[in-house]
Amino acid sequence: MPIEIKELHIKINVDEGANSGNTREDKSESGKSTDAIIAACIEGVMEILEKQKER
Repeated sequence: MPIEIKELHIKINVDEGANSGNTREDKSESGKSTDAIIAACIEGVMEILEKQKER
């Protein structure tokens, strides 16, 4: 008999103080990677919406 998982709880702790050695260059690159992630997410959502329109 298969097991079905209905809920999954994930808990993480983030310590932003550990990365206090970042320079402005690191932060600008981080901003660029964030922009790239956002663009990829938007593209994925648009593809999903287009697939739903085709139905």
